[in-house]
Amino acid sequence: HTCPPTDQSALDLIIKSLKSPTMVCEGTHFDGKIPHTFVIFGASGDLAKKKIYPTLWWLYRDDLLPKPTKFCGYARSKLTIAKLKESCLQYMKVQPQEQAKYEEFWALNEYVSGSYDGRTGFELLNQQLELMENKNRANRIFYLALPPSVFEEVTVNIKQICMSVCGWNRVIIEKPFGRDDESSRALSDHLAGLFHEEQLYRIDHYLGKEMVQNLMTIRFGNKILSSTWNRENIASVLITFKEPFGTQGRGGYFDEFGIIRDVMQNHLLQILSLVAMEKPVSCHPDDIRDEKVKVLKAIQALTLDDMVLGQYLGNPQGATEDARTGYLEDPTVNGDSTTPTYALGVLKINNERWQGVPFILRCGKALNERKAEVRIQYQDVPGDIFEGSTKRNELVIRVQPGEALYFKMMTKSPGITFDIEETEMDLTYEHRYKDSYLPDAYERLILDVFCGSQMHFVRSDELREAWRIFTPILHQIEQQHVRPIAYKYGSRGPKQADTKCEENNFKYSGSYKWHGGQKQTNPN
Repeated sequence: HTCPPTDQSALDLIIKSLKSPTMVCEGTHFDGKIPHTFVIFGASGDLAKKKIYPTLWWLYRDDLLPKPTKFCGYARSKLTIAKLKESCLQYMKVQPQEQAKYEEFWALNEYVSGSYDGRTGFELLNQQLELMENKNRANRIFYLALPPSVFEEVTVNIKQICMSVCGWNRVIIEKPFGRDDESSRALSDHLAGLFHEEQLYRIDHYLGKEMVQNLMTIRFGNKILSSTWNRENIASVLITFKEPFGTQGRGGYFDEFGIIRDVMQNHLLQILSLVAMEKPVSCHPDDIRDEKVKVLKAIQALTLDDMVLGQYLGNPQGATEDARTGYLEDPTVNGDSTTPTYALGVLKINNERWQGVPFILRCGKALNERKAEVRIQYQDVPGDIFEGSTKRNELVIRVQPGEALYFKMMTKSPGITFDIEETEMDLTYEHRYKDSYLPDAYERLILDVFCGSQMHFVRSDELREAWRIFTPILHQIEQQHVRPIAYKYGSRGPKQADTKCEENNFKYSGSYKWHGGQKQTNPN
């Protein structure tokens, strides 16, 4: 790669790429010269200090934000900028040579303390914003890093008091987007009464991940894959999310929602819709989201027969306190809770391309590894001449850790004998794109909001379909207190999940071990 010329900022390069004929897909409404103000509600909370402030700093550090952009935090806590700066520091990844620029970043920050339910705090906030903007025309972005309980009052107060009069306004909303179809619809109707859909950015950070964004290109930019992407060739699709840790003493919040709401109904279903959708008429965000909605409409609501639910027990031999503590032993969790910490669900898409192909969504906490991937397993080769020693081809899209795309295939093993073995065609990002910088998911998504591109955000009708699929099963689990299957911390999850995969045409051979993208020593 050639280095960019020094007189052209990284921002100009990005804007240029957004406007290039090959990138008609993205929003290009980047008002580089107009002041922008980024408001963080819930500025004293965990999400703000661990994700939002660090992301804004990285974008500022890399000159990717319009100039001038200023930042204002709002929360109930009485905080100074110095205190806020101190609480964020460990997450900011500041290099010694960046110290001066880091001070510049905080000089652009203000903080207002106020309640979420009264008008007074918001009037003070608006005065502060006008002061920061010198009462000039400015665009405003509001990031709601808030618990759902204060959502309605805050959005009403933003609409009535804090909107920019001359510039545009955009509102970023974090999940959960409701608990079920009814609460989600009430929230969507509430927001629709205040803002236009193009002002709303429902953030699902999985849609900002490199390999999730790559799914479109893999699917529609490669003839060899697009020709086989159907029920004639594909046996099953397994979409997996695994975490190797438990609730770490913070199970109270998780217990309200559970793994289905936390991961499956949003992150995994979003990935499914990108894997399964038809080719959109263009790369325009709404054309893409139209196709995602069509796929979701073809999926029937889940039933208990489609599911395996689990809840982890402590492992007495565990190396850490977290590992030795079962879910129900977390002091913040109700002792007889039936909230699942592991779930596997089998979805069927009733359309011409996918009828009869199981889409298996699998997610869990306290498992044996950290992993998120899509595994597309092809059918057995018809007319086998190798006496049953062939294994199924698989296309594996590794989302994390270590972005990779590899295709498992059969080959003759080297040597005199005619044995066959599994190998892979491998695109591991850290080798193929050694010096490239992969931005964090939040960096891409927040930059998308500045640009006005909603491609990687969730539209209200997508949300409605997602809740239609999951609400009946969630209500059934809660009302009937369905008891999850116990599994040990650090295991692969309940054994019944493997059985369910086998029943749904996913064959796990166990004979192949991916080399993890390690470089071969052969210099050729």
